[in-house]
Amino acid sequence: MSADLSIFDLVLRASLTVQLVMLSLVAASIVSWTVIIHKYKLLNKAAVSADSFEDKFWSGIDLSELYTGITQRRLERHGMEKVFESGFSEYAKLHKKAGSTEMILSGVQRSMKVALSREEDRLDQHLSLLATIGSISPYVGLFGTVFGIMSSFIALGAVKHATLAMVAPGIAEALIATAMGLFAAIPAVVAYNRYAEKVDRLCNRYENFQEEFASLLHRQTINKAQATEAKAG
Repeated sequence: MSADLSIFDLVLRASLTVQLVMLSLVAASIVSWTVIIHKYKLLNKAAVSADSFEDKFWSGIDLSELYTGITQRRLERHGMEKVFESGFSEYAKLHKKAGSTEMILSGVQRSMKVALSREEDRLDQHLSLLATIGSISPYVGLFGTVFGIMSSFIALGAVKHATLAMVAPGIAEALIATAMGLFAAIPAVVAYNRYAEKVDRLCNRYENFQEEFASLLHRQTINKAQATEAKAG
């Protein structure tokens, strides 16, 4: 009896519909864990990169030197570095054109806002997939359970003398679908909530840096304008 009721044997003996449900849940779990591992590495790398860049930025290093060091690297820039690169690049272009302070700062803000939006999209990527898997997997598993139990009772009604041994395997295989649905859903929901919080914190850091950098450029632009006026006077 124990061999007949082993999980592996029950999966093999399940109806085609229940097996398809189980297969879809296994696929959803694999996709979920792939996204979980990828996002874990991505968000940790983004947090470390932000810490490293802020240390450099507030160390008193010349902004032109910092910009040159970033742009000379062949690696693709992301996160706070990308926001800084976009803002300072726009600042340098507009400053060479001798534009007004308002025009320069407005252009810098727009450039950094676009870069920030792209970084937020990059961090949010695939999070909706985790939310979808976490929300629908239990229902998919429940569908397999309901279908399996329904099939067992239909088969049970076709015999004259029903016993628990006849219906138990069908019910057990159906309940496996529910367990697999929960197995796919729980990690996805936990990871989604955790990663969504991390993404929000990172985006807040990027936004705060954007405001601080814009304020720094504003003061720098005003000081240069005043110095130029003083020399002209």
